[in-house]
Amino acid sequence: MTVAAPGAAVFLDRDGVLIRDVNHLCRVEQIEVLAGVAEALRLFRDAGFKLVVVTNQSVVARGALSEAGLSAIHMALNEKLAAEDASYDAIYYCPHHPTEGVGAYKTACTCRKPNPGMIERAARELGLNPACSYVVGDHTSDMELAAAVGAQGVLIREGISIDRDNGGDAVPAFGDLLQAARWIVTQPGQTD
Repeated sequence: MTVAAPGAAVFLDRDGVLIRDVNHLCRVEQIEVLAGVAEALRLFRDAGFKLVVVTNQSVVARGALSEAGLSAIHMALNEKLAAEDASYDAIYYCPHHPTEGVGAYKTACTCRKPNPGMIERAARELGLNPACSYVVGDHTSDMELAAAVGAQGVLIREGISIDRDNGGDAVPAFGDLLQAARWIVTQPGQTD
């Protein structure tokens, strides 16, 4: 295992990476932490990475969930992870949507992935360096975000084999976060 460079982080998408994607989660009871997530977070932490969740939450923009309700969901997620001796350092979310939002939430913003606003804010507030970091997600927008901030994108695609590389200029892809973590913590260049 290598040691993360100063300021290195793993920026994690929430739905489909940490928890089961239920398409607009709006109740605490819907949270299902995916298998291997706690172990993956511990691996990252042991390697010295800061862990930051970056998630689009248009459920707020659409009026199906308040920001207070979203906060309660994130608190419950923290509790579930803590019960498995795992944690992340911060969570940043975008409550906006450019076309489906209600009121002030209907806006084209700089924080909605693939825009870099959430990572730029995290970098300022937490002293992170995106250039020596990873963005782990399950959508094209996550990989576009990684490119926008100069981080290494890592794609999660359920059902693919471990250490699968899509070849060419494609990002590395793994079946789940634990497989991705095992790869990330062995990558060279983290001790710069």
